[in-house]
Amino acid sequence: MSTAHQQRSRATRARILEAAKTCFAREGYDAASVAEICQQAGVGKGGFYYHFPSKQALFLELLNGWLAELDALLAAEQAKAGSAPNRLMAMAGLMPQVAQAAVGQLPLFLEYLLQALRHPSIWKATIAPIRRYRRLFARLVAAGQSEGAIRQVEAELAARVIVSLALGDLLQDVLEDRGRRGGRQAAGSLELLLTGLEKKGTA
Repeated sequence: MSTAHQQRSRATRARILEAAKTCFAREGYDAASVAEICQQAGVGKGGFYYHFPSKQALFLELLNGWLAELDALLAAEQAKAGSAPNRLMAMAGLMPQVAQAAVGQLPLFLEYLLQALRHPSIWKATIAPIRRYRRLFARLVAAGQSEGAIRQVEAELAARVIVSLALGDLLQDVLEDRGRRGGRQAAGSLELLLTGLEKKGTA
């Protein structure tokens, strides 16, 4: 495959993804058809199925792309040196970036949650990152306890509360003001929770 052909193929794939994002957000997953997505992208069905075996595969690819961006942000903070509480606080500080990205993704995000209740494969793809983030935060809480900086609480339960608060507060931020406060409310709530987990007298 020539370089020019590869570039055209990548451009076509990107157009399909962008068109799908628009159609799924506007019409919903069930109502949006492959034909509509193709029309929006300016490609034929042959081009669509060359890149994606099904509408569901395309739907999940959009989810994976958004999660990959979030994972990259979390990994960058994880790579930084520092105590477990400081790394948790740094992750809370990422909320403004996450909120800004979520403003345009909210209809699609809600569609993932809805479809996860209907399709086992979408449920697996949606619950997997939530469980992954819970494990990450549980490890950080346990590390903070080993450092003597975090109170002795059940690490898994603390992680569940962190993820629940992050998701719920982010949703409120985006719904209430379309992200105009840039996730500052969600970041503040997480920081309040994490401060409460710290042992008194620790930095």
